[in-house]
Amino acid sequence: MTRILVIRLGSFGDFVQSFGPFAAIRAWHPEARITLLTTPPYAELARSSPWFDEVWTEGRPAWIDLPAVLRLARRLRGGRFDRVYDLQTSPRTAKYRWMVGRAVEWSGVAPGCSHPHSNPHRNAMHTLERQREQLEMAGITRFPAPELGWLEGDVGHLGVPDRFALLVPGASPHRPGKRWPAERFAALAAGADLPVVVLGGPAENALAATILAAAPAALDLTGRTSFPDIAALGRRAAWAVGNDTGPTHLVAVTGCPTLALFGAESDPARCAPRGPATQVLRHLPLADLPVEAVKAALAALPARV
Repeated sequence: MTRILVIRLGSFGDFVQSFGPFAAIRAWHPEARITLLTTPPYAELARSSPWFDEVWTEGRPAWIDLPAVLRLARRLRGGRFDRVYDLQTSPRTAKYRWMVGRAVEWSGVAPGCSHPHSNPHRNAMHTLERQREQLEMAGITRFPAPELGWLEGDVGHLGVPDRFALLVPGASPHRPGKRWPAERFAALAAGADLPVVVLGGPAENALAATILAAAPAALDLTGRTSFPDIAALGRRAAWAVGNDTGPTHLVAVTGCPTLALFGAESDPARCAPRGPATQVLRHLPLADLPVEAVKAALAALPARV
């Protein structure tokens, strides 16, 4: 049996944008045993998907933790893989080629690998186009749309109204420039013609509180939703507005009409959420983006397909 290793460590938005490559790899190797090397936050999601036979979560040991590095090296060498698709393509994962074994076929950017992504402009490409080209250079020619019916949570217990919109006010805590101010999300919610549901992790509780102070009919679900729950809410929402962060990416792929807000700290040409009804609004600095501009962009969103 052919043994395939796929490497994708994170972040969550990047993980979502690899759904297409995951599906393509599975379709190209239907009889293979495919293992994903990732990190713990994405293990349950990956195990629920139809793309992997096994999920390993020790993909990012600290280099100073020598026992953990050695355990990973032993496991990678013991996997006896025939081919590796490195979708992380970082300096870290390029080093993993030595752990797997240099004779193993490798798709990525590791020096001397058998199937290099040799486009010198790869880092200027959007993640989806870059990964597709990488797989094409490795010989994959079929790219079926990823089927996401498995990604559906039971949200009946969350108290969500029949008609609602989604707000995603958070983003990476170490990159505050990626966040439209919570006060402006609050003004948007207060002027909306339907209740809003606020998504995010526990760290976004304070942002949700700011929004609810201006829009008491809003529902705070920060820290209360799993990845399947977010997908289910995306399938049901009238529209969504969010910063460049993982839940916005996931909502977008469900078909929810989604407006993604960008500032100077990330480039939508390289990492914007993709979905059948998704648009991007960029403003530098993001903190100065007027609420009225967001409302106008929302009115121009394509309808749900």
